[in-house]
Amino acid sequence: MCKSALQAGKHVVVEKPFVPTAAEASELCQIAQTSGKKLAVYQNRRWDADFVTLQQVLKSGSLGDIAEFETHFDRHRPDPPANTWKAKDAPGNGAIYDLGTHLIDQVYSLYGLPTRVTGFVGYQRRGVTEGAADSCTVLLHYDGSRQMLATVKAGVVSAEVDQLRFWVRGTKGSFKKFHLDPQEDQLKGAKAGAPLPGDFGVEAEGRAASVTTLGEGGGLERKVWETVSPPPTYVEYYRVFGKAVAGEEEVPVRAEEARDVLRIVEAALLSSKEGRSVPL
Repeated sequence: MCKSALQAGKHVVVEKPFVPTAAEASELCQIAQTSGKKLAVYQNRRWDADFVTLQQVLKSGSLGDIAEFETHFDRHRPDPPANTWKAKDAPGNGAIYDLGTHLIDQVYSLYGLPTRVTGFVGYQRRGVTEGAADSCTVLLHYDGSRQMLATVKAGVVSAEVDQLRFWVRGTKGSFKKFHLDPQEDQLKGAKAGAPLPGDFGVEAEGRAASVTTLGEGGGLERKVWETVSPPPTYVEYYRVFGKAVAGEEEVPVRAEEARDVLRIVEAALLSSKEGRSVPL
């Protein structure tokens, strides 16, 4: 569908994870380049308010050099899933392509391709041994001068009231955030065609992140770091895409970036299958 639209002279936005394979992604990138049309992938969670807030904290230098970066999308759904398309073993299906690509993309947007990948992809739900994998843990190893380990985790057995979202640790401090960005749930509750609510993207009170840093006396001090306000929201994606169509900006998420995320996914799947780290 994407290929046909590009060849018909249309600009295209494609839902993540884009396509099932990096090879197919490369083909579409080439077609877009030849056609001269804009091609972008809808990785909307780059505009989650908590992720935008984290970027502000990293830019401030409060955490120092980052040693570990954790990004989670865990839920507690331990029973076998309903017999829907999400449960079927099909190309581009399963937890790593669904939630995993969101999380991998966030790390990639900050740090680029890792040196190597270690993946654990499989089943956590009781009694489930086949179908689409329902969980994944992916370790992104950044070697060389950076020396950082990023953990991407999407699990379905996590009985927590406050689910961990981010935990980033550096030489000067750490950043910790619980709960998901509210935009998706707000959109699910909205009526088709109705205007967005005035508090769209605004987190509930008490859900701000915490930042722990070294104080003047050498001890650790923990403080609340409020989520960015007003939040950028997913609407920003389309504002940027509109400017790109007008020739004023680059597209919000380039197809080449989504292809790189798929390279990481494929390395994680191979790693999980063969029980080894896979170099990129």
